[in-house]
Amino acid sequence: MKEISFCRIVFFAEFCPLYLWVSSGQQSTVVMNIVYLLLGGNQGPVAETFREAIGLINQKLGEVVQQSSLYESEPWGFESDSLFLNQVIKLHTAVDAFDLMDRILEIEKQLGRQRLSGEMASRMIDIDILFFNDRVIDHSRLQVPHPRLHLRRFTLLPMKELAPWLVHPLLQQTISQLLENCPDQSQVKRLDEMPPNIE
Repeated sequence: MKEISFCRIVFFAEFCPLYLWVSSGQQSTVVMNIVYLLLGGNQGPVAETFREAIGLINQKLGEVVQQSSLYESEPWGFESDSLFLNQVIKLHTAVDAFDLMDRILEIEKQLGRQRLSGEMASRMIDIDILFFNDRVIDHSRLQVPHPRLHLRRFTLLPMKELAPWLVHPLLQQTISQLLENCPDQSQVKRLDEMPPNIE
């Protein structure tokens, strides 16, 4: 008799990894990481670029399970005549943090991003890792949580839409508390276009 495979998904509290058991004569375990990414851009058809980015993220990184609304914001840290669009997405992925970062850079390049070393500038697409489970990573290649997320309203507002109760593992404040205490006074506006909640 042919044995039937089955799978079972167990969700733990936020920032505890998602475990997947697959059985077909033997049991194996795959750890799924919970990741929050920030999309940003102010050049070209940004909303369309975001849709393309999310499609590539689904293909190459894992499963996008939730998306925030689109937010319009002023440039942060430099001058530009063009406003930014921003969006936060929630991702389930088996990819580790450093491999995830490398694949994100490949997606940005595929979508036309040209990075200028050490400079803030207008861009078609920018994809930042905000949170990777509750891990704290301080490395020359990657810092998680994103070191400036608590200073930026354009990050905290869409993040609050998805997970207002989520606690920053270093600052020990929820996203809602970080937004209340944020020193950023720049204008950030939620747009009417709201992507469907796909979780």
